[in-house]
Amino acid sequence: MAKKEFKQLNYAPDSLKGISQKTIEIHHGKLYKGYVDKSNEIKEKLRPIVQSGKAEGNQTYSELRGLKNGESFANNGVYLHENYFAVLGGDGVPRGEIVSKLADRYGSFDGFKTYFSACGMAARGWAVLAWDMHEKELRIFTCDAQNHGGIWGTVPVLCMDVYEHSYFIDTGSDRATYIKSFFDNLNWDKIEELYQKAKKYELD
Repeated sequence: MAKKEFKQLNYAPDSLKGISQKTIEIHHGKLYKGYVDKSNEIKEKLRPIVQSGKAEGNQTYSELRGLKNGESFANNGVYLHENYFAVLGGDGVPRGEIVSKLADRYGSFDGFKTYFSACGMAARGWAVLAWDMHEKELRIFTCDAQNHGGIWGTVPVLCMDVYEHSYFIDTGSDRATYIKSFFDNLNWDKIEELYQKAKKYELD
């Protein structure tokens, strides 16, 4: 089982508009890195259990249950944060095929932005624009925790973290202002790249 690697930012942590260097350094350098480290730690603890051929579990409590729950939380923490940091650092100007697809689905790009922002206000953890391989279209999902709310058979394209650690240093409890800043910093070239990769996958 390969170890997960901590991915560096593709932009300076002080280059974002409305999201401070301090927030990015803590969010990326400590919280995201913590998920990478814990994911690798859990892998190592699962290895001897898997190799023993004598794994035992109990739904009320067991070592295996604790590790498997931690595995899904830590791994999703890695994957969601890697998308989040990858799609930031841009000029916020929408472009690409994905923009027209979003306009078609939500009536206009502003319609998408309004709905995605509302989902971000409704969620306790994440708002995620994903490619649905079953329905072959873009859909928006919300997650209250990293291992709750994800839909099997979808590929995240645009992930917005709405846990308080994403914005509280900068805007206090004003999540709406943070969401506006999130859109102001999006890299739509990267989002388009992820969309083009994701839409190749279909499940019949």
